[in-house]
Amino acid sequence: MSDATADLGAALGTVLRAYTDLVGPKLDGFPHGARGYHTLTEVVEGRPPSQAALAAKLGIDRTMMTYLIDDLVEAGLVERQPNPHDRRQRQIVATARGLEAIGTLCGQVAEAEEAALGTLDPAERALFRRLLHKAAGNGPLHTAEACAIVTEALEA
Repeated sequence: MSDATADLGAALGTVLRAYTDLVGPKLDGFPHGARGYHTLTEVVEGRPPSQAALAAKLGIDRTMMTYLIDDLVEAGLVERQPNPHDRRQRQIVATARGLEAIGTLCGQVAEAEEAALGTLDPAERALFRRLLHKAAGNGPLHTAEACAIVTEALEA
């Protein structure tokens, strides 16, 4: 089979399983695991401006995002604050504890990600990441169909 006809889905599933196996344990005990971590990362980076925009960016159902944010608030990792640019919105802001948690976890997650891509040399890893981010930027990051595909890949 040539590179052009290789099964992309199977390869992505394999990489995703390796990522999940290596990164998942680093996020045990974190509210909502990887989903909570990625949400807090977006909040720490100052994007997006509202809970609804955050849900859309991460491809998380708005109702589910409410519960996720509630749990991050309860854990003391984020706060809901009035948006100074739009009083109809509340923005999600990381607390000092949230910043500390991300500071601790980022290195652990990065180390696990590097291990998940261990078959690639450093230049290939950088290229893979760049191309993957570019491909992900061409459409929604998360849809019900994508979720079903990922779930099937993880169960295989």
